[in-house]
Amino acid sequence: MITARAVTVIGGANVDVKLTLNASPVPATSNPGRLDSSPGGVARNVAENLARLRVPVRLISAVGNDAHGEMLLSEAHAAGVDVTSVLRVNEPTGTYTAVLAPEGELVIAVAAMDVTAQLNVSALQARRSLLEDSALVIVDGNLSSEALSFVGCTAHEAGVPLIIEPVSVPKAAKVRALLHLGLQVHTLTPNCQELEAMLARPLSTHEDLLRAARELHGWGVQRVWVRLGADGSLFCTARHAEVLPALPARVTDVTGAGDAMLAGYAAALLEGQSDLQSARFGHAAAALTVESSHTVSPVLTPEALHARLKGN
Repeated sequence: MITARAVTVIGGANVDVKLTLNASPVPATSNPGRLDSSPGGVARNVAENLARLRVPVRLISAVGNDAHGEMLLSEAHAAGVDVTSVLRVNEPTGTYTAVLAPEGELVIAVAAMDVTAQLNVSALQARRSLLEDSALVIVDGNLSSEALSFVGCTAHEAGVPLIIEPVSVPKAAKVRALLHLGLQVHTLTPNCQELEAMLARPLSTHEDLLRAARELHGWGVQRVWVRLGADGSLFCTARHAEVLPALPARVTDVTGAGDAMLAGYAAALLEGQSDLQSARFGHAAAALTVESSHTVSPVLTPEALHARLKGN
């Protein structure tokens, strides 16, 4: 069981701009749709989800000295996240713009996250004691390779469990470099495409995924949790692998589902739940999130997760 100190979440915080199409996309022309915006960013989303699940959590990120940055910090603080360690810099706050199909599935997204480069080794060194005093460190792939390595080495040396969220295919290569340092990683949470990028080969079958997980175990990753979208997930340890089904849900918007899934998993681990049961709590959090138009579901609570699992 992980101890009950605060969780430290490190990585991206940005404004989510979501453009939902009225009909199937037509390339190379204007498509009618509607626009919504909300607080976002993988690390920020995970931190807010954890706070809504009543987990003590601090966020280490970087935002601009602008209205967007102020909004992100105030919204996270209102949800219960400690934001006192977030950098404020003279650059625009990051944005994530997603184009969604009418049924809520992602068509394409653009992440303008240059501000996250300010979260460098020097900035993290100044916050080293926070990492060392964490119950759990969660880091996303928005950081530079050097910053990721610093976080990984610091957590490893302090004996703090580390969870890594790759974020996207282009950023997964940085995670590969970190894993080759031979550190102990509590959990890695890629989807299939990110896992392919980390291992530099296609993974087309269930057996391919199992072999990939075994290879990652050899690199020091204790738990490989592969997201399979509507097919659920594959949870692998050195001794056991199991496919967990996704819970039924009426999809409104898939944005933020993976972040909620990670937060539900981490919160359950902190409660003392088993690995697999914690992953199931993650699936419950994802189901609640895809039914909401918000990136972080306002109805997410521990009671809601228990009720969702009981109902399935």
